[in-house]
Amino acid sequence: MDPQGGHYLNISAVASAVGVARLCQLALGCTTLSLVAHQAGYSAAYGTFCMFVWCFCFAVSAVVFALDFTRLHSCLRISWDNFTIAFAMLATLMYVTASVVYPVYFLRSECPAGGCEVRGYRIGVTVCSCLCALAYAAEVLLTRAKPGHVVGYMATVSGLLKIVQAFVACIIFGALVNDSQYGRHIATQYCVAVYSFCFAVTVIVVGVTVSGRTSALRCPFDRFVVIYTFLAVLLYVSAAVIWPVFCFDKKYGQPSRPSGCPRGKCPWDSQLVVAIFTYANLVLYIADLIYSQRIRFV
Repeated sequence: MDPQGGHYLNISAVASAVGVARLCQLALGCTTLSLVAHQAGYSAAYGTFCMFVWCFCFAVSAVVFALDFTRLHSCLRISWDNFTIAFAMLATLMYVTASVVYPVYFLRSECPAGGCEVRGYRIGVTVCSCLCALAYAAEVLLTRAKPGHVVGYMATVSGLLKIVQAFVACIIFGALVNDSQYGRHIATQYCVAVYSFCFAVTVIVVGVTVSGRTSALRCPFDRFVVIYTFLAVLLYVSAAVIWPVFCFDKKYGQPSRPSGCPRGKCPWDSQLVVAIFTYANLVLYIADLIYSQRIRFV
């Protein structure tokens, strides 16, 4: 046994660039939560979402750092490198979203009822949240695949795009349940089935990769990923055509936003969000298909 404990403790978890990024994540995440709890505050569904993002990412980051520093991650039956970069990518997206949502709903040019001091705390929350998003993005950049290296699938561009695709699908689902009236036509219900199927398979691909069970598939994993991605492109192309037609064509829907539609509870707004992110995910799947032809991973 090493008297310094070096055999058991991973010093690079603190001294390396990735370790520094993770320490910054913990420090900024803790600061963000402290500012919110102290006086910045939050309310309603949007505030609850932001608070969930900050709490969830801080908790998982603390566990990742502790397991990496003590080397206990070797006791877990998962692909550690795939898990950490997948979480870092997800946390980046979640923090970016919270960093946009929080100031939009809680920052005003005039001082709130709690006084100008509250506004200062809310500005601090926004700044810390943005910096923490950069810290997670830095970890992704430091651990992603480099040319000529054999790496885990989640470290490749294709693997990272899978996280983004699933996140965009969650935004689509959020818009769908917000009174999008997708049940009015069989065609729009088909689009929902496309979003659900692609989301489910994407999550399965990520889950199988992170769990290190890719060898359990009856066909080569890289071939399965390429075939599924090609199928997802075809399905999203059909949804990208069908959804706008049945929501914004005069025959089935409304080409423009109704004048009396309330903000935040307008079906047309939700339909527009779904259409925009359908095209966004289509672009992501096409890029994924292109990159998946060029990768080599383990």
